[in-house]
Amino acid sequence: MIDALERLLSRHELARTGSAGLGECLRAMVSQGLDQLPLPASGQTLARWQALAEVAGHSLGLCKLYEGHTDALAIIQELDAPAVPNGSTWGMWAAEPPQARLRVSAAGAGLRVDGLKAWCSGAAVLSHALVTAWDEQGCQQLVAVPLAQTGVQVTDDGWHAVGMAATASVEVRFDQASGWAVGGPGDYLQRPGFWQGAIGIAACWYGAASALALSLPAQLSKRPEPHGLAHLGAVDAALSSASLVLQDAAKQLDDRTVNNYELLARRSRASVENTVETVIQHVGRALGAGPYCKDAGFARMAADLPVFIRQSHAERDLATLGEQVVQTRAHHGWRL
Repeated sequence: MIDALERLLSRHELARTGSAGLGECLRAMVSQGLDQLPLPASGQTLARWQALAEVAGHSLGLCKLYEGHTDALAIIQELDAPAVPNGSTWGMWAAEPPQARLRVSAAGAGLRVDGLKAWCSGAAVLSHALVTAWDEQGCQQLVAVPLAQTGVQVTDDGWHAVGMAATASVEVRFDQASGWAVGGPGDYLQRPGFWQGAIGIAACWYGAASALALSLPAQLSKRPEPHGLAHLGAVDAALSSASLVLQDAAKQLDDRTVNNYELLARRSRASVENTVETVIQHVGRALGAGPYCKDAGFARMAADLPVFIRQSHAERDLATLGEQVVQTRAHHGWRL
């Protein structure tokens, strides 16, 4: 899988690719079966995360679409929903700011979706989406929606980013759009795969950070100097630690030894996020302005990664992790 991904991605000029180009690349990946990743906790979790990291290392814009698509496929299978149409490409749109929450109601044998959805990555280039919506009883329901219908309007609103610009994560309006239920009310958040998938996002962060860091040994092999070597040492220590965290998390999921999926996910994400911030700081200080200005791939990754990492909620997530440590007495496991 990794070799096939590498061959396909190397043929695309992803550093300069806009939304349409990312959609074309995703469709090529789907046509070659490169979206058929092992499911989380299926015995090959690390292989799944390695594929996500590989794509992230080439393009975070593409990875945003690829991760959403493969996450949607995993959710559909986990919740025993109907199989997806051949060749379809999926978004996973679950963000719910107060001003943009969808409503869902029964409509014959299916469902009707109305309202505004924000942060819809790839909306203009995907064929389907899984969206979270709320029914009249105040329960959250996951709905599969074909995007090529009159009830779905992809707007130009809500996205003015420089980093991650190519994902075009715009607002989408739903007006009596038709869809079908995926799982029952509340299933999206209650299933084990929710937190398993959250660690998959950290694998994307890791893949991008490791790709950004590769510029360091490349330069230092030509012109070693003490400060640059110190920066490289700090980057290596951080990436090595995060790699072990992800490997251990994958093993725990596959061995079914996890007692608290949320705690594992929050710990893993916090560790990888800290590594990403370490890499960004040290790589920039070591290399100076050159690659930011003259290397398109580096410049795109350096602009995209700080935006992508904000899928974490920083100190709010750390505070929640700390609360869980207290409640579950997780600190008792700190001993070697």
